[in-house]
Amino acid sequence: MEAKAQARYVRVAPRKARMVVDLVRGKSVARAREILQFSTRDAAEPVAKVIDSAVANAEQAEGSVDPDALFVKTICVDDAPTFKRYQPRAKGAAEPIRHRSSHITVVVATREEA
Repeated sequence: MEAKAQARYVRVAPRKARMVVDLVRGKSVARAREILQFSTRDAAEPVAKVIDSAVANAEQAEGSVDPDALFVKTICVDDAPTFKRYQPRAKGAAEPIRHRSSHITVVVATREEA
């Protein structure tokens, strides 16, 4: 049994979010929550919320799924649109500032299925 959750347009750079996502890929949900709870990275909070949402989706779909039996089957971070702004610099120049954002996708499954 699989369940999927997505968070779109998260204001975290994909490169930074991938560093957090790599820590929990393939781990059990309980272990992933523990890792993210003690992570000092800002991207850990949105990743944890998406994992919790995927677990809730699994419980809604099946009804009697034990959250401890689930693990993070796939988790990925894709690029979302970038907000482009400009910062004034010396001698009338302008420097571009790119506020990057991400799409986070999580699929959780039971161990027997994998």
